[in-house]
Parts: sequence; structure tokens; C-alpha cells
Amino acid sequence: MSKIPNHLIEKINSIPAQSGIYKMLDSSGRIIYIGKSISLKNRVRSYFADNPKWSKVEKMVSFIDDIEYIVTDTHLEAILLECSLIKEIKPMFNSQLKNDEKYVYLKVEDFNIYNPLSIVNSREDNCYGPFRRKFPLVELINSLKNIFPITKDDKNYNFEYNLVPVSMDKDAFEKNKESLQEIFSDDENMMLLINGLEKKMKGAAAQLQFAAASVYRDMIYGLNYLKTGIYGYKAIFSKDILLKMPINSGYKLFFISKGEILLKSIFSALTESDMKDFINTGKNLKLSMSKSSNEKSSMDFRDILYSEIKSLPDEMVIYL
Repeated sequence: MSKIPNHLIEKINSIPAQSGIYKMLDSSGRIIYIGKSISLKNRVRSYFADNPKWSKVEKMVSFIDDIEYIVTDTHLEAILLECSLIKEIKPMFNSQLKNDEKYVYLKVEDFNIYNPLSIVNSREDNCYGPFRRKFPLVELINSLKNIFPITKDDKNYNFEYNLVPVSMDKDAFEKNKESLQEIFSDDENMMLLINGLEKKMKGAAAQLQFAAASVYRDMIYGLNYLKTGIYGYKAIFSKDILLKMPINSGYKLFFISKGEILLKSIFSALTESDMKDFINTGKNLKLSMSKSSNEKSSMDFRDILYSEIKSLPDEMVIYL
């Protein structure tokens, strides 16, 4: 760190080894990067190593004139705060989280001779999502055209692979539309289609029809991407959740409903009575909870909660 200005070395040395977020500022006071870490001191120091791992870091370091930080009680709060600040400030060196307006939806279209499915930028009727990545949706739409129309009997979805997409009349289109709406609205129906594709893929491979097998494989990949985006959080957020996280001063409780933290509080000594009162307060807040006005932005916070909850020990996560 000998090449770093003295005032910056002093600032780095003063940063605590606690969880939180840090802000890199340039000489004009503009925030150029925001990050988070379970140990602020170690993470910030790593940017000034003699041989940085990424070229972006090497470029950014030359702009850094000051460093600010905020300590948080938990790593979860650090990640959520980082996400919030990146969306608000949009620092030049942050590449993720700040462009949620570019997230897209998959739409089941009304009758037309060209596209049973399309990608749209805002929620409309018969839309599913949002999704961060547009490319997998484009690939899925193009590949599914080769198995339309999809129809359903009592137990399975029926389809055939066609080298050239079949032109559907209105009756066939409407039946196909109904199948798509069922598939995208229920995870069990989605799995029925995926299972059908897997059988077709194995059959094509057994007959050495590898081109067809690869098309089925790509469809399965795309549908699994959809499945995660639409249903991946269904089980974990279908119930209210209480997080009980140990911190230096005791415990911190979080009441989570539908992917949002509605209440949090610190207890130096936690009793069963404290937990019951906290849960009741959270449930009362839930009654006045309004739907988020920006579901694209909320999606990132939901994903953070999902990942953190899945990583916590079972004793910290209580499903109510």
C-alpha cells in the first residue's frame, strides 16, 4: 500500500472488520462504486493489492480519493443496503442491480399468425416474470415454435417436433394458448411439459437424431430458467418467516412476508414472550402491507432474501 496517498491509508486502516457497505469516492466527491462485505476492512484492503485480480479494479483504484462506510448488524442488511444504494446512486463502476428497468416479461399473445409468445418491457395481461436476462427467453420462444401446437390430455402435454414451425389456425392457436397459460401458471404443469421434453430428447438421442435432441435440450434449459423465475420462490415465501440472527449485542429478529422485511428489532436477551410479541406486531403490519409499486426493483431484494435465507442454519429460520 506504499503507493496509496497517506490520507487514504489512514482511512483504510480505520475501517472496522465488521459487516457493512463501503463507498468509493473520486476527487470531486462522486460515489463511483458501492460494495458490501462481511469484513469491511479486509474487503477494502483487497482493492489496493499490488496485483489486483480484475482489470476493472485496477482502473477504479486510480480514481479513488476517499472511502466511506456504514456498519450493519448483519450481512443480510449489508447486502440489502448495497442493493438499495446502487439503485439510487447508480455508481459508474457498479454493473449489477442498477438497471432493473431493463428486466423483461414473457407474454402469451392473443391470436396472430406469427408469435404465440413475445417479450415485453412492462407487465400486461397474460405476462410472466419479470426476468433479468432477455436472451434465454428469446432462445426459448424461437425453439418452442417448433413444437406448437401443444395440447393436453388427462395426464400429459402432447406435441411433435417440426423442422419448420406449423402455421396454426385460430382453433389450434387458442388451444395452444390455453396450454401455455396452464404451463406458465402452475409449476406442476410446467414439470409435465419438461418431463415430456426429456422423454422426447432421450428418444431422439437413442435414434441418433442428435439435432432434434439438442433442440429438446435447449427447450428444457429455457423452461427451467422460467421455472426458477416464476416458481423458485413460491415455497419459501408462501409463509411468513421469522429470522433469528445472533449479533454482538444479542439477537436481531426479522419478520418477513411475501419477500419483504416488514419489521426488525434487536434484543439483548431474547425470551419466548419477546418472540411472540414481535411476531404479532409483524402480522399486524402485514395487514396494512401494500403491493410494491416496482416489482422489477423488488425482484432484486427478493432474490437477496431468498439466497440469504437458504444459506442460514435451520435454527435461524422459523416458518410461521
